[in-house]
Amino acid sequence: MGYKQLLEVERGWRDMKQVIDLRPVYHRKEERIRAHVLLCWLALLLVRIIETTCDATWPTLRRELDRIKIGTFTGPAGTFRQRTEITKPQRDILTALDLPEPPRIYQLTPAAP
Repeated sequence: MGYKQLLEVERGWRDMKQVIDLRPVYHRKEERIRAHVLLCWLALLLVRIIETTCDATWPTLRRELDRIKIGTFTGPAGTFRQRTEITKPQRDILTALDLPEPPRIYQLTPAAP
């Protein structure tokens, strides 16, 4: 059991460096180092909760959610920003995480008279 936990801890550190795109950060003050490690740990915890809830790997989930885009459209009536349609896999992820869909229209700016 202890060996399995050791493998999980090593996987956690490896994932923090690769999956969460953790880069070297050079801190000098102890409180900043502690804060940085705490934030990395919280990010990893969040990733693990999401993976467990959705029963999928973080790279797979991230790749699917990264397909949600926002486009900016300009016309005679003004400018607006709109997100793409949510696909069934994306909707399933949001439902599993109990998250609402992002708003369809983000910003609406009428044209100047």
